[in-house]
Amino acid sequence: MSEEGSSDPATDAFVAYRSLLFTVAYEMLGSAADAEDVLQETWLRWADVDLDTVRDQRAYLVKIATRQALTRLRTLGRRKESYVGPWLPEPLLTAPDVAEDVELAESVSMAMLLVLETLTPAERAVFVLREVFDLGYDEIAEAVGKSASAVRQIAHRARAHVAARRPRGVVSSAETRGALEAFQRAVETGDLQSLLEILAPDVVLLSDGGGVKQAVPRPIVGAGKVGRLWAVGLGRVGAAMSLELVQVNGGPALLVRLNGEIDGVLAVRVEDGLVTGLYYVRNPEKLSRVEREIAVSR
Repeated sequence: MSEEGSSDPATDAFVAYRSLLFTVAYEMLGSAADAEDVLQETWLRWADVDLDTVRDQRAYLVKIATRQALTRLRTLGRRKESYVGPWLPEPLLTAPDVAEDVELAESVSMAMLLVLETLTPAERAVFVLREVFDLGYDEIAEAVGKSASAVRQIAHRARAHVAARRPRGVVSSAETRGALEAFQRAVETGDLQSLLEILAPDVVLLSDGGGVKQAVPRPIVGAGKVGRLWAVGLGRVGAAMSLELVQVNGGPALLVRLNGEIDGVLAVRVEDGLVTGLYYVRNPEKLSRVEREIAVSR
C-alpha cells in the first residue's frame, strides 16, 4: 500500500472504505484476524484494477472482499470441525457510537453472529450484503457469482432462517446495560438469588477456551446451573477477579480480569429484561482486539 499522504486514487478509495470492508468480512467470518487477512487480499487485487473501468468503487471493493471472504469461510468451516469445545466469534472493542446505529450494532452482536453461523456460506454473504449493507440484488449477484434471481431466492430463505432465530424485538443498549449491570452486581457479591432474578429460566451459557484455557465443553442450560457457576464457581477466585463494563460488538459486555490480566470477555443476549444468552470468550487468540477500539461501519 502507498505511504500515508499519497494521493494515489486506488489507495485513497481503499482507505475510504476500509472499515466498511472490514465489517463485511467480519460479519461473514466472525473472526477479526481472518477479516484482516481478507482486507490484505482485497488490497492486492484492488491495486491491479484499472480504475477507469470501475463505475462504483464501493460496490467493486465489496465484491472483491466478499469473494475473498467466501473462500476463507469455507476454510474456516473445516477448522471449526476440529475446534475444541464451543466456537464463539472473536470479540471486538467498538466505539460507543456504534450502538446508535441499531441495525449495525445488532448485525455485529455476538447473538447475531451466532445466528449467521447457522447459514450456508452463500446465504450468509447474501444476507449480510442485502440486509446490513443494502446492496442491490444485481450487485450481490456479481459479488457471489450467482444470478440475480438466485440471489433473491437465497435472500428470502436466509431472511426467514434468521427471523426464526434472532432475538424477538429490538433491545436497546440501555436495557442490555441495565441487565448486565444487575448481573455484574450479583456476581461481584456472590448473590445467587439476584442472579436467578436476572437470568431467564432457559438461559444458555457458551464458553470458548479454544482448547487453550479451561471452558465448559458444552452449553450449560438453565438459570440454576448458570447462576451457581457464576455465583459459586467463579466466586471462589474472590478479589482476584474484576469485571469491567465495556462496549463490545456494538453493545455492553464485561471484560473479565484475573489478577489484573485479561481472562475473557462476556457478552450477553437480553430479551424482555432478562439475560437469555451468555457468551464467554476465553481463548487468548481471540482477545487481542479488546484493548483498542476497532472501527466498524456500513
